Amino acid sequence: MILHCVFVRFKAATQPADKQAIYEAVGALKNVTPGILDIKYGPNISPEGLNGGFLDGFAVTFESPEARDAYLAHPEHIAVGERIVAASDGGLSGLLVFDMAV
Repeated sequence: MILHCVFVRFKAATQPADKQAIYEAVGALKNVTPGILDIKYGPNISPEGLNGGFLDGFAVTFESPEARDAYLAHPEHIAVGERIVAASDGGLSGLLVFDMAV
């Protein structure tokens, strides 16, 4: 399995409803992309203060690296990704993506 973690620094002007709409669009990818086992999303709630400004994020669990790769190339993932980049402070620099085998 692959755990695909994405951490986001949204622009300060991004409204909670806009964040929620993005999260729901990420969650909807489970319905169109085979191999997704689970999707979780939400704000950072760690009390450690070590988030580097990444206050929101989501994690997608895939059954295999091949399922993750198919997701990355899927047109609906690409469209959601473009929305996330547009809402991120600094575009791509407002994202941190980390995948690990679990």
